[in-house]
Amino acid sequence: MSEIPATDVLRYTAFSADPEGGNPAGIVLDASGFDEAAMLAVAAELGYSESAFLTGRTEAVEPGARGYTIRYFSPKAEVSFCGHATVATALALAERDGPGELEFATAAGPVPVTVVREDGELRATLTSVEPSVEDVAPADLTEALAALDWPAADLDPALPPRIAYAGARHLVLAAGTRERLAALDYDFARLEALMHRLELTTVQLVWRASGTVFHVRDPFPVGGVVEDPATGAAAAAFGAYLRALALVPEAAVLTLHQGEDMGRPGTLTVTLRAGDARVRVSGTGTRLPEPA
Repeated sequence: MSEIPATDVLRYTAFSADPEGGNPAGIVLDASGFDEAAMLAVAAELGYSESAFLTGRTEAVEPGARGYTIRYFSPKAEVSFCGHATVATALALAERDGPGELEFATAAGPVPVTVVREDGELRATLTSVEPSVEDVAPADLTEALAALDWPAADLDPALPPRIAYAGARHLVLAAGTRERLAALDYDFARLEALMHRLELTTVQLVWRASGTVFHVRDPFPVGGVVEDPATGAAAAAFGAYLRALALVPEAAVLTLHQGEDMGRPGTLTVTLRAGDARVRVSGTGTRLPEPA
């Protein structure tokens, strides 16, 4: 398969309107002729935590939505779902075709996305697949903390460890202090091995600043990346976790700050609705300048 022309690879950052913030993603709006090897090669060359590839049009479940099949690749492997690349792709389509309702057929299931223009700025809201939350085996928790070099005493007992899913699996660990969250220096290979065994996409490290405001970080060694700057899939899973453990009301709007410790600050808005198990994650974004 021939290489994708450089002009066909878009670069966007999601969850920040500042090109220096948020989480960058590569986007190919027409990857219909490319196999897995070609998509992985593009993702590896870009080096972003994930890149998204639209491989065709599809019939949307939601009436009136524009439907697309989408695949996501990190520099090392395909992933089932990626929130920031979904938001970035939705914004790119909205800039090309106008705001409105989209639906992405992902490996995890259909993911609707609404794009609106507010005060001259495009904003995308994705709706997750049905989430779930499960316990963590004590030995696995011990191994995760050892890989992170986090003493168990540094955890916040009010937010117990769990594995949460909303399209991808994430281990949720809560730090007792902002300083503990900021001091991230982990054993890459050790954490990667545990994550492969537990089929985790990231480890969602959190610190609760207030009832509805959190600071988060996401180590991502299974993707070949030390840390993800803004993680929409983990944000959706975390929203499901908070609601399942009754740590927030059934209906709530949460603010997640991510990327500050990396110098790429971004903001993710997580919305929980009463009577709907799915989780909504919203954010802005912007197209990045082409490399010189």
